[in-house]
Amino acid sequence: MKTRAITGAIFVAVMVASTLFGPYLYSIFFTLLSAWCLYEFYGIVSSEDRAPNKTLGIILAVTGFAIGAMVAMDLLEPKFLWLITPLVGLTYIISLFQKRSFPFNDIAYTFLGICYVTFPFFLFAKLGFINGVYNHYIPLGFLILLWTNDTGAYLAGRSFGKHKLFERISPKKTWEGFFGGFILAIVVAINLEKYFGSLPLWQWITVAMIISIIGTLGDLVESMLKRSLHVKDSGSILPGHGGFLDRFDGLLLAAPIVYVFLILIS
Repeated sequence: MKTRAITGAIFVAVMVASTLFGPYLYSIFFTLLSAWCLYEFYGIVSSEDRAPNKTLGIILAVTGFAIGAMVAMDLLEPKFLWLITPLVGLTYIISLFQKRSFPFNDIAYTFLGICYVTFPFFLFAKLGFINGVYNHYIPLGFLILLWTNDTGAYLAGRSFGKHKLFERISPKKTWEGFFGGFILAIVVAINLEKYFGSLPLWQWITVAMIISIIGTLGDLVESMLKRSLHVKDSGSILPGHGGFLDRFDGLLLAAPIVYVFLILIS
């Protein structure tokens, strides 16, 4: 628990700093973080029958993420996003020369990693520019709500958990834990509106609800992935926590929904 707490504190400090020091550091940090999470994904899905093209997949993901970030900061025109198209085609062409028994397994998992990991991270990063100019309060608020939900679920589940939420996939998760995280996230959302502004109260509360519900489902989806592959953690880079992908499993499903919600009501 001590190791977990120290690692968590350092991790949170780095994440908060990445949002506070401007759009350039913010974009670079999340580009690199998403690339590492993609690397972890490729690592856990790789086997004799599945060999995603890690190098090309990460290059494609980083290129797309970086160009998208520069477009968001008005450093490039949107037309430059088309530069990733040759890399997409190259993924198929390279498989012609690798003499693999199931080449389309490799291709499919290469693109699945980008869809499952990189694209959600990119939409999360876009939250910082959703009003046209960089505003760190919205992505920072998202992260605070994500951590709040996880913390509330852990504490409530450990203290009161009796009824299993989804035992087949995650035996430790309980309904009591879910509602504990949900309620705490709503309370924190009310305070975010007071101290962060940027969104009306009802929008902060809606974002908290999305993160709590969809984030929990995202956690279950990653658990389903690891269970199907007989893997305990996505990595070991964070002592007491596993890999980065394990820490952001809720973000992978929640960030796209939050982004779409804010875009539609803006």
